[in-house]
Amino acid sequence: MKNIPVSALIGLFFTALYFLGAILAPLLAPYGVGEVVGDVWEPASAEFLLGTDNIGRDLLTRMIYGGQTTIFIATAATVLSFTTGSILGFIAAEAGGWLDQAMSRFVDLLMSIPTLIFALVVLSVMPVTIPTLIVVMGLLDSTRVYRLARAVAVDIEVMDYVEAARLRGEKTSWIIFREILPNALSPLVAEMGLRFIFAVLFVSTLSFLGLGVQPPAADWGGIVKENKDGIVYGIPAALIPAFAIATLAISVNLVADWVLNRTTSLKGGRG
Repeated sequence: MKNIPVSALIGLFFTALYFLGAILAPLLAPYGVGEVVGDVWEPASAEFLLGTDNIGRDLLTRMIYGGQTTIFIATAATVLSFTTGSILGFIAAEAGGWLDQAMSRFVDLLMSIPTLIFALVVLSVMPVTIPTLIVVMGLLDSTRVYRLARAVAVDIEVMDYVEAARLRGEKTSWIIFREILPNALSPLVAEMGLRFIFAVLFVSTLSFLGLGVQPPAADWGGIVKENKDGIVYGIPAALIPAFAIATLAISVNLVADWVLNRTTSLKGGRG
């Protein structure tokens, strides 16, 4: 703990707080996620700690379940994007030649289309469910991960220890997972934090536009949308989930920066 900077401790605290809240949501939430328990936009009180929303549901309950949904979707999409993008990027770098060119040009084509517009088009013709959101977000984001993984792998694969592995007759899978991947972890870990933040913002944006998590399920972007009209009357119900999104993004970014600095200082590659 002594070697952990204050910024990283703050990031770890809030990140752990949000993830624990997501995991323990059914135990922490005082009411049901769609249960109407009061009047419209009641102020904070002992009964409703954050007040009520636009139809009288407990805002604290909606925030807890909304955090669970937002964090779950963002985490699953990030894992999917990194699994797909990293493996394909490493394969392209190791294979080279026409396969590398074909994969890279296809990724360039996908990246030329704005991600949000692409997602809106896809989701407008598909049933909007949580698995659909995860797959769409994960695959679209995997293009960014592919570019990073390929760029890092191209630099690593010319190293002496990779050449030695090839001369020993090691298979491509062995070289990717035993030589390239361990030495590519530092930039990938940092990028994973950024991709997670992007996923949180992305799913919140989709929900705000009506093509994300569908009511009565809750997520932070949807809660902002549901309560945005209250801002005109000085009701802060829409600002609370916006604050949660901002603090989660900042916290994860602080942790990612610390992990990057730590792994960079501890790992200089094999030689």
